[in-house]
Amino acid sequence: MFNTLKNRFEQGYRTSAYPKEKIALWRRYRGLPQIHKDASAELAAECADLCPQNAIDPVRRLIDMGRCVFCGTCERISNGAFVSFTNDFEISVAEKEHLLTDGSLPSLADHSRQHFKKLFGRSLQLRQVSAAGCNACEADLNVLATPFFDLARFGINFVASPRHSDAIVVTGPVSRNMKTALLRTYKATPDPKVVIAVGSCALTGGPFRGSPEITEGLDTLLPVDLYIPGCPPHPLSNLHALLTFFK
Repeated sequence: MFNTLKNRFEQGYRTSAYPKEKIALWRRYRGLPQIHKDASAELAAECADLCPQNAIDPVRRLIDMGRCVFCGTCERISNGAFVSFTNDFEISVAEKEHLLTDGSLPSLADHSRQHFKKLFGRSLQLRQVSAAGCNACEADLNVLATPFFDLARFGINFVASPRHSDAIVVTGPVSRNMKTALLRTYKATPDPKVVIAVGSCALTGGPFRGSPEITEGLDTLLPVDLYIPGCPPHPLSNLHALLTFFK
């Protein structure tokens, strides 16, 4: 016991002050992409051609964050002249069409005030469903329970049963073998309920897009209320989305 108290004293208070205080992530972190519309058409076309996810529209000068895996290929090719990634991790949206962006996003808080804050503002119980995910998105959701993020201090918890939950959090490309289990989980969740898609696989199929074994976008199966892009989304992206959408 004395050793435990000693360690606690030596370590001090480790919980993040976010969202009361902004957090600056490491400069190499790739967050919200910015499209520089003054770049040449040739450079935009080259970035679009070499994008492994076909996420860039070179004509309208937009990038689809739902497809993007934030690999940085477009930024390297253009040397930041056409696409550059910022450190902004607050990239979640409530409408799928808003994932197609030039670097500007609508306010998530404005949407949530109209729809969800009064329902779930004081307590939120989440059931996570890994629908054939690689465990990257799942891991970055799990760390929200660690002392640094301490999701429970906001009244948000992950629960074991969908019958105890207010929302389901879906990761992975929703394989054919997981489709039935996901739909049963959704049905078992009591109304009113929310569906949250986390990661490019859940949003659009990610790197598996085009495969007959997966579902190309959770919204083709269920009504999605919150989209959190990334491969995987940073834990702070998940935290920001949950707090802004529900609190």
